[in-house]
Amino acid sequence: MPDGEVIVIGGGYGGIRLARQLDEIARVTLVDRKEVFFHRIAALRAGVREAWTTTPFIPYDRLLRHGRVVVGKAVDIDTGERQVKLATGERLPYDVVVIATGADYPEPARFLGTTPEEAGKTFAAYQENVAAAEHVLIVGGGPGGVELAAEVRLARPDARVTLAHAGSELLSSTGSKWAGRRALTWLESHDVEVRLDTFVSQGPDFGTYRDGRGGLVEADLAFWANGTTPNTLWLRLAGHGAWLNAAGQVKVDRMLRVDGRLDVFAVGDVNDVSEQKVSPVAFAQADIAAHNIRSYLGSSGKHRKEPRLYRPIRRTPLIVPLGSADGITLLPVPGGETAVLGARTSTLAKAKTLMTPYVRKQLGY
Repeated sequence: MPDGEVIVIGGGYGGIRLARQLDEIARVTLVDRKEVFFHRIAALRAGVREAWTTTPFIPYDRLLRHGRVVVGKAVDIDTGERQVKLATGERLPYDVVVIATGADYPEPARFLGTTPEEAGKTFAAYQENVAAAEHVLIVGGGPGGVELAAEVRLARPDARVTLAHAGSELLSSTGSKWAGRRALTWLESHDVEVRLDTFVSQGPDFGTYRDGRGGLVEADLAFWANGTTPNTLWLRLAGHGAWLNAAGQVKVDRMLRVDGRLDVFAVGDVNDVSEQKVSPVAFAQADIAAHNIRSYLGSSGKHRKEPRLYRPIRRTPLIVPLGSADGITLLPVPGGETAVLGARTSTLAKAKTLMTPYVRKQLGY
């Protein structure tokens, strides 16, 4: 029989993986402000392609067989009473609580509202704006910026598209110069204007942007693909600022526990583990946290599971789609090197479907 109340705050990649793994052994409650799971990996394409508008939205109804999903916003974790407080005033008692609230991403990789209808209208507005723009400016040459630039170019072959990056090489965060050169070659061959060493800020007038040299750039539409913000303001407002580092991430130990507590965990984009914040990493963290929660709830007996330490994934495969039929795959190989693979591997692994069937399976579909 299920034993123990587990509250998982946040229904992103790490949250759904962990909730489903614990569903058979505990009374799991998943709390999320959205009515459906948001498959963020598909969001950039949904922002420019009408046919993809609803693809990122996957219902939670098949995720848990025994547990439940509560649509609501957590505003506090009362560690004294061991309760999670929601914005409605409802209090959910817990034996273990998991913070999995993720990070806030720039447009269009963002779910606005609480229902798929509300978010769908936002994506439709993005699509209309892209369709009407004569010049689209994308700021940030990391994986998200490069992917978005490719999606916009393929959706709008007649528009002017500019990608501005503050660094001297694209995809510099990956540590692969070859991947950056491959991305640059693809973009320039598709008539995307790439400006390197260019820091961009808002200009003096609507539709104007200033580069680091003082020049003005005019664009009908701009997307900022240069960073994420952990969703932890609610913890600071609730008086848990000591749980956070200077970047707003939740500090965790090697077992993914928070503040030395045995019954509070944090997984995924929200925590301070130093590694790439991508979905496979969130799944890996969820697996270790689920094991350690089982160990904690089991607490005694000869079948008690020993807790495990989480080992950060320093080198993980990374795929940057360039539309649905091309892309760049970075694959770590022995010796510390990284192999850079092209269209066929990238298309089969991610670019064509954006991992949608795999993620739907995680949710029971």
